[in-house]
Amino acid sequence: MTRHPALALSILAFATGAASPPDGVVFDPATGYRIASYRAVVSPPPPGVRPIDAAAVARLVDEGRATLIDVVPAEGGVRLPDGTWRLAREQRGIPGAAWFPEAGRGAIDQAIGRWFLSGVARLHARAPQRTLIVFCLADCWMSWNAALRLKRAGFRSVRWFAEGADGWRDLGRPLVPMAPFPERR
Repeated sequence: MTRHPALALSILAFATGAASPPDGVVFDPATGYRIASYRAVVSPPPPGVRPIDAAAVARLVDEGRATLIDVVPAEGGVRLPDGTWRLAREQRGIPGAAWFPEAGRGAIDQAIGRWFLSGVARLHARAPQRTLIVFCLADCWMSWNAALRLKRAGFRSVRWFAEGADGWRDLGRPLVPMAPFPERR
């Protein structure tokens, strides 16, 4: 048993969606996912996931060898019970990317987790030879979490694009309006 039962109970409550993380706790000790302060410098890639830079992403996209997975959160947006989203503002991302808002959180709703993993599995089944490239924005831990989540789920060709949509834009590439990846019906 932990020597700090109140902290352990706070972390458990947060991990199950019942509360906010305790002050100062940014990683879930059980899963290793970042659970707070998502916009911060991210240095090493997730364990077992190789990083990829903007130029290499652009090359793979141009060659048709990439499946882009965007996990930028839907700021002010909500997922409705039927799986559709009500967005507070337009989201812009890399053309051709599949957008899975909220899938990069450290502690995610089970329905979002199932939607994310099954959606990526559908995309990967359509083009299994393509590299799965997970991104968010620069200095965002959500893509780190999502890349690790995919690796742990058994996806082998996962790469982490730390610069994200910001790095794409910095290459002079366009960002386009996005819609969340559709639920399977």
